Amino acid sequence: MVRAIVGANWGDEGKGKITDVLASESDVVIRFQGGSNAGHTIINEYGKFALHQLPSGVFHPHITNIIGNGVALDIEKFLNEVEALAAKNVHPKLMVSDRVQIVMPYHVLFDRYEEERLGGKSFGSTKSGIAPFYSDKYAKIGFEICELFDEKTAYEKLKNVLAVKNLLLKQLYNKPVLDADEVFTELLILRDKIAPYVGDVFQFLRKAIKEGKNILLEGQLGALKDPDFGIYPMVTSSSTLAGYGAVGAGIPPYEIKDIIAVVKAYSSAVGAGAFVSEIFGDEAHELRMRGGDAGEFGATTGRPRRMGWFDCVASRYGVQVQGATQVALTVVDALGYLDEIPVCVGYEVNGKIIKDFPTTPVLERCKPVLETLPGWKTDVRGIKKYEDLPAECRNYIEFIESQLGVPITMVSNGPGRDELIYR
Repeated sequence: MVRAIVGANWGDEGKGKITDVLASESDVVIRFQGGSNAGHTIINEYGKFALHQLPSGVFHPHITNIIGNGVALDIEKFLNEVEALAAKNVHPKLMVSDRVQIVMPYHVLFDRYEEERLGGKSFGSTKSGIAPFYSDKYAKIGFEICELFDEKTAYEKLKNVLAVKNLLLKQLYNKPVLDADEVFTELLILRDKIAPYVGDVFQFLRKAIKEGKNILLEGQLGALKDPDFGIYPMVTSSSTLAGYGAVGAGIPPYEIKDIIAVVKAYSSAVGAGAFVSEIFGDEAHELRMRGGDAGEFGATTGRPRRMGWFDCVASRYGVQVQGATQVALTVVDALGYLDEIPVCVGYEVNGKIIKDFPTTPVLERCKPVLETLPGWKTDVRGIKKYEDLPAECRNYIEFIESQLGVPITMVSNGPGRDELIYR
């Protein structure tokens, strides 16, 4: 069976932990989109890890962990993560699609220089090269990893690409130009290091599906960062939706039978863009410090995340566009300090209250309609059974479930692998 784990919000919902937990039942875990611009934080018996390129199934020795063709592969970061795992005596089975495209050194430079140029109007990029990477992919001047094994053709292509890139570097950004020989030499060194992992993922997955293997698709970021259905243009550059898993991994869409949307018990976001339920000042700081394992700070950037109350409108929409069959609600334990918990149940715009998530120009004008629920004023970490949660906590969870319209089957009440309540 093929199952997808994806985010319903702005990212940082806790997908890494849910993937790590459910991976034990899987034979294959696949990253199908995105790059090193977001991280999945995982805490288990090996320690605490922030994975940026590797799938979250790497801590299970029986799993084949795959980088799918839809990923933006930063070879150097991939190899660094493999080394970091080896240092903790973790040696996963890894496979990289021969069709995956590579984040080139100039992608990272262009990402940084463009954010500098935009100044106060920047996108809040992580400067990992992701937007320039996908731009080149769809402009058909990207590099599939298989191309590097035909050195003569790849070198000629690189020279042609750099002719344009160097013009932009010099004339638009006033930065030093790149030398094709230097870039290509470095690429070949990285190619040789990653070569043992590269293979025909498409045929591997066809065989795995035919044999009835359990396959887990792992998404990066969340529905509201999707370039088609998110808060465009303040989005990422690859589709964050479960439906894209079929393309980014190379499997038939009808094989995806189960879609778990991960939803956070409050809201947080990294980067710019409309965020209706956002809170500020001391109120935001308190929630930020209590959220997650070590506070709400980006796993990739370390930036403090923007904070907000649970947004029923955005989360319901996120669950819908993901096509979720079930929901995992995370970081419920962070809310135990509150007497009352505000929840955004609608948006007010132009004197009207709306319940459906609007397009970005309308979203920018929306104000939150808040409803207050009683808090439970106690620490819920360590509780193993749903019925043992305080009544107010259960009421909060069930209120969210009624707003989402999809069953909440898992409740995470702590960062550890075993801190998960099944309903």
